[in-house]
Amino acid sequence: MDEQVLAERFDECRGHLRAVAYRMLGSLDEADDAVQETWLRASRAGAGDVANLPGWLTTIAGRICLDMLRSRRRRGEDPGGLDGLHGLDGPERAGGRDPEEEAVLADAVGLAMLVVLDRLGPAERVAFVLHDLFAVPFAEIAGIVERTPETAKKLASRARRRVQGSPSVPAADLARQREAVSAFLAASRSGDMDALLAVLAPDAFRRAEGAAEVRGARRIAGETLANPARARNARLALVDGAVGVVVAPRGRLAAVLQVAVENDRIAGFTVISDPARLHRLRLALLP
Repeated sequence: MDEQVLAERFDECRGHLRAVAYRMLGSLDEADDAVQETWLRASRAGAGDVANLPGWLTTIAGRICLDMLRSRRRRGEDPGGLDGLHGLDGPERAGGRDPEEEAVLADAVGLAMLVVLDRLGPAERVAFVLHDLFAVPFAEIAGIVERTPETAKKLASRARRRVQGSPSVPAADLARQREAVSAFLAASRSGDMDALLAVLAPDAFRRAEGAAEVRGARRIAGETLANPARARNARLALVDGAVGVVVAPRGRLAAVLQVAVENDRIAGFTVISDPARLHRLRLALLP
């Protein structure tokens, strides 16, 4: 296969490779870098008589992403160079990338999904993304993570358990929590004061690090509607086994809201934004 044909075939696969890399890296800039590096390696190697070009390119991209994840972990960096984005209303930085483009893509993938994937180790993340999200066989994943197929399967299984989480409350309680918190987020996004007051207990509280406690449904509702960005970037998640909220601009975790629900209404929020405390929380997707 000559280079011109390879380039044409690579362009046909570019969207797929970008989607794979983005889910593995959680950063559009890094995903585009990984796709470019995939092309450089593929063009140097030459496709020869490769029968499954998309699979071959995905394998190359997977190895590149794994190396990038390992390098990021060694340096202790946040994806996309967003160290320090830990406030509810902190600035969104995206290097040379248009933040709006990445926000749309992050929302399509799922903000909570990106947050939870970021909790996985590099090999776990690669194995889970490739197998569970893109149906890559474990025999191929094994070569990428340099393990046996059986070990690659275990990596994906362990990652799946962490992504799915385990509720610590009965199913009926979880459903009531979910209904109340979903109603709160829906009212926040639509700007519906009456709906917010209906779901908040009259003496609801909000506690946040370094701030005075806020009391009263009307005051909480007013402050909520005054900060629409929070609602746009907020998604339901399992927080330490109960229904909570992750606030994640472009999939980068900025804060977590632990929610107390009593008698089908929200009794209060505890807002956590300190990086060390965020790291200790068990976050997962809601079942």
